[in-house]
Amino acid sequence: MVAFWGNVAYSTISEFVLCQIIRERETTMPEQGMTYKDSGVNYDVMDPFKRRAQQAARKTAGNISRFNGGEFREFEPSRGESVYLIEAAKSYFAHVEEGLGTKNLVADAMYALTGKSYYDHIAQDAVAMIVNDMSTLGALPLSVAMHLAVGSSNWFEDELRSDDLIRGWQHGCNLARCIWGGGETPTLKDIVIPGTIVLSGSAMGIIKPKERLINGNIQHGDCIILLTSSGPHANGFTLARTIAENHPDGYNARLSDNRTYGEALLDPTHIYVGFVEDCLDAGVEIHYGVNITGHGWRKLMRAPGNFMYIIDVTPKPQPVFDFIREFGRVSDHEAYGNLNMGAGFALYVPQKYLTLVRHIHAKGNYPFDIIDAGDIMASSRKGVLIKPVGLEYDAESLAVR
Repeated sequence: MVAFWGNVAYSTISEFVLCQIIRERETTMPEQGMTYKDSGVNYDVMDPFKRRAQQAARKTAGNISRFNGGEFREFEPSRGESVYLIEAAKSYFAHVEEGLGTKNLVADAMYALTGKSYYDHIAQDAVAMIVNDMSTLGALPLSVAMHLAVGSSNWFEDELRSDDLIRGWQHGCNLARCIWGGGETPTLKDIVIPGTIVLSGSAMGIIKPKERLINGNIQHGDCIILLTSSGPHANGFTLARTIAENHPDGYNARLSDNRTYGEALLDPTHIYVGFVEDCLDAGVEIHYGVNITGHGWRKLMRAPGNFMYIIDVTPKPQPVFDFIREFGRVSDHEAYGNLNMGAGFALYVPQKYLTLVRHIHAKGNYPFDIIDAGDIMASSRKGVLIKPVGLEYDAESLAVR
């Protein structure tokens, strides 16, 4: 049965009723406090540029056809995904470029307050941002390169901080089961503020054999498995830093678990590559993977096709998220739409593989939990419904391709 509201079709009566409840809730919500846009990050401005760049990039796709009689070609469906693929005869080559963002500014502030640099943590964050994106289509990282831009070469004089950064990057590569291949350390005077850095990097990876490709073959009834996060990971820090600036205790503010706000913000990002690889090795049929970073839970509907992503169970957000919502007056709609809220990665698999996925997790030494969070429903429209918190996001709220 299909129900209609205006010109929108719903696949079931229950979907129709739930959406009306959510709409009623949203119209009675109190005035929203701080938003990610208010803090200086506006996806509505950034995303159109990304789409225009993708359109221009497509026109370069033929440039590699000259190699080996056309053996290499772009894998066009990877355009707009978290990782870009080049198809070869027996494999896919993968490439990712990513950046840490502004989390290192929190590390700098906490270094001044505590004498602990935390740069081992943010190095792992930067590696995680790269390799977690790569694993969404089943690619395994071969090597990772660091790009560390400074405003002044004096930054490297602090050996404690530099050594922590080196150790953390090496540890992140070991967690991702890949090589640290090298990097670049430009001094960008008058571009980067002296005393700060811009930390980013890139990676190349491979899918071999080709059957291990996670090709976005989402099916009605697929299970949504959420892999829990360690905290905010490396997203939303412009907002998080703004809240610290406005709080009388700043990063020393105490959370409900008695940790400081700054310490909790700097928990390193989980690296999910090993779990994805172990699932593929065990024969799990993964239909799609999502690295829940910018755009928050809206990322759950990144794949093409009209499906409703129904969430019945959510992880309990860490106390740091409660603090962000309370002292930033950040609404649930804003929080789940931009932050990971306790869920760092998602895998979509047929229900018949759920027991095997649980078994793989139980026998592995992974630092995160997994949650059988809900399922995917074929629909006349695309959206994410998060039942426990009464939220809905429609396709128009995620325009990344």
